[in-house]
Amino acid sequence: MTLPARKRPAARLALIALAVVAGALYFFVWRGQAAPVADINVWAGPVPVRVISATQEDMDLWVKAVGTVTPYNTVTVRPRVAGQLARVHFQEGQQVQAGQLLAEIDPEPLRVKLAQAQGQQAQNLAQLKNAEEELATYQGLFEKDSIARQLVDRQRALVNQLRGTRQSDQAQVDEATLQLSYTRIVAPIAGRIGLRQLDAGNLVAADTGNGQALTTITQTRPINVSFNLPDAQVAAVREAHTAGKPLVVEVWDRGEAHKLAIGRLNTLDNQIDTPTGTLKLKARFDNADDGLFPNQFVNVRLQVRQLSKAVTIVSDAVQHGSKGDYVYVIQDGKAKVRPVTLGPVSGERVAVSQGLAAGDKVVLEGLDRLRDGKPVILQGS
Repeated sequence: MTLPARKRPAARLALIALAVVAGALYFFVWRGQAAPVADINVWAGPVPVRVISATQEDMDLWVKAVGTVTPYNTVTVRPRVAGQLARVHFQEGQQVQAGQLLAEIDPEPLRVKLAQAQGQQAQNLAQLKNAEEELATYQGLFEKDSIARQLVDRQRALVNQLRGTRQSDQAQVDEATLQLSYTRIVAPIAGRIGLRQLDAGNLVAADTGNGQALTTITQTRPINVSFNLPDAQVAAVREAHTAGKPLVVEVWDRGEAHKLAIGRLNTLDNQIDTPTGTLKLKARFDNADDGLFPNQFVNVRLQVRQLSKAVTIVSDAVQHGSKGDYVYVIQDGKAKVRPVTLGPVSGERVAVSQGLAAGDKVVLEGLDRLRDGKPVILQGS
């Protein structure tokens, strides 16, 4: 519908008036409310902060590394004589003692060989006895000048020959006895048995270095942890190790959330590995609870030395500027900049050799809004 021509100016004036009213409301209402908020300076008042106290304590200094758990001893159990595996006496994974019977090989063929050696020995001993008696007779006749010296010398040579045979026979008997004893396979060390590689009834060959293995035994009580340290830390570790006091070693799980065991540094390698620039070390642990398992990866912490009565704070409280390290301390309700000289770091704490005393209140949280002389509100300590 189209407005009459005479009514169009009045409608246009009404729209203009409405726009003017809207603009006035925007200016007086919205700007009038926003202006006081804009005038508030949120940085002018005291800053809420949380503080901690500098502490005087004995501080342990540690170096960290990644290590591998290694058995104290590892033995591959192999048959030492050929034959049929008659019986297996162990259970996979069980703990065994040194000398404990693990398996038996059919002993009968070796008993036969022992009997043959003993029979030959008895035969030769009889010949020796007879020869010695004849020699005694010949010597008596020779003293009476009844026989020639040549016969006596010949008989003496025979006796000496048979005496040598006696020693050879005894060696053969001992060898057969030893081979028979090898049919009883015993544990050479105490430790944990691995998986069985041979079952009863199989024919086994004598060990030649690459023969069939019956099983393995790993000694895990005690157990070792091997780890490497950079050559820059070697001097401090060697100095502490040669001082005579055992160095404490802790092992933690992969996430460094749980301590697995505490042991002692056992030895250092005799040379630095050139390609990696590291030195290999080995620590020993009692492992009475079997908390450490061979070939397990662990995090290692080695205590190098201890600072006595050191002033320490949490490392996060330290600020770093163009003029050096500093902290904010609280004095008379205000934050004051305090330059500090830092010492060694241990975990989350750092030693402060200069600039702080025990009991000083140091700002830990709220640092982003602080400046020298700024009033503060303490929220914790």
